[in-house]
Amino acid sequence: MKNQSIILEQAQKYDSFYLYDESIILQYTNQLKECFPNVEFLYSLKTNPYPQVVKTVFSQGFGADAASLEEVRISHRNGLPKDKIYYSAPGKSMDDITEALEYSVIIADSLGEIYKIQDIAQKQDIIVPIGVRINPNFTFYAQEGIPAKFGIDEEIFFNQMKELKSLPNIKIVGIHVHSQSQELNADILKTYYTNMFQLAQTVQEKLEAPLEFINLGSGLGIPYAPEDAPLDVIQLGKFTANLLQQYQSFFPKTRIFIETGRYAVGKSGIYVTKVMDKKISRGVTYIILKNTLNGFIRPSLIPFVKGYSSQENPLSNEPLFTGKNAFELIPITNETKNETVILVGNLCTGSDIIAKDITLPTLHVGDVLAITNAGSYAAVLSPMQFSSQIPPAQLFLTVSGSIISM
Repeated sequence: MKNQSIILEQAQKYDSFYLYDESIILQYTNQLKECFPNVEFLYSLKTNPYPQVVKTVFSQGFGADAASLEEVRISHRNGLPKDKIYYSAPGKSMDDITEALEYSVIIADSLGEIYKIQDIAQKQDIIVPIGVRINPNFTFYAQEGIPAKFGIDEEIFFNQMKELKSLPNIKIVGIHVHSQSQELNADILKTYYTNMFQLAQTVQEKLEAPLEFINLGSGLGIPYAPEDAPLDVIQLGKFTANLLQQYQSFFPKTRIFIETGRYAVGKSGIYVTKVMDKKISRGVTYIILKNTLNGFIRPSLIPFVKGYSSQENPLSNEPLFTGKNAFELIPITNETKNETVILVGNLCTGSDIIAKDITLPTLHVGDVLAITNAGSYAAVLSPMQFSSQIPPAQLFLTVSGSIISM
């Protein structure tokens, strides 16, 4: 596999680690810029806030999709101006809003939050431009809405429009919708984008003021399983360009945003874990690895889903579960003989299993196993405090070939 010599070198220092490849991040971010020349991208920091990863993505001119006050702070510390940081999350506190107002554009997630912002702005005697997250009357797959944790139902938003427009310290300047992640079908995203522009046109007409931005959310998926066909971003980019041209007269100066989700960094990372022990119990061979459930939780959740679901292909539940074959397990060994094993971790719980009855080249103590698709929703989701273990290292491979550890 790629970077095998680097992996083995770092395995001499660490029993488990993530390795993020800058060249792959640049490949995917450049691809987005080339395919969507008239769209601005917002990096979803929640997928991977590792400092060098964030620095690399922002160096490509991307803004920030911040899901917390701390992500607003991270973006600000990386030099992003206020108009490139968009803070969207439910349940913001008064303190969250007060501090974030200085550094970001806030996307209100509820009517109650709009009134919170109004109260804070009134006390500061300022007028605050905000975006509003809408729960629309459509989804990726249907032309009708569903109940949702996020956003204001479209019909409620329109019913309250007159009152919202009368708030003296609030100015609604943009909308945001995010319906789903990890979509690989470009045709579904085309329909979604079309619906979004129709919604934006209606919002603008009812506001009686031009929208400064439309945030289409994310949805851009990456292939996980071998059978996954990559999202056709070239085709989707051309369609989006035509759509922008079609609506040019309605939105001549409106900024169009797409959130990267996992697309920018998902393929850039691998997770490496070392064989700590090997044992046979009543004819079953167990390979004990360092930091599985508590190092990279997503592969460890696959046996859970398999155990509780009778479906051949269980429904995804992002970002925790994508599919049964979402990760490739790659032993780095010269062994040619295979064996069937159970891969487990070093936690004091029987649930710490990464794969059951899997056939792999024979592994020995000290060998390493690499796991793919570890660039996003990986370290950030894993319960590294469990059992007070030493957490995996996070390493960054630069385009020049040097390793940065932080």
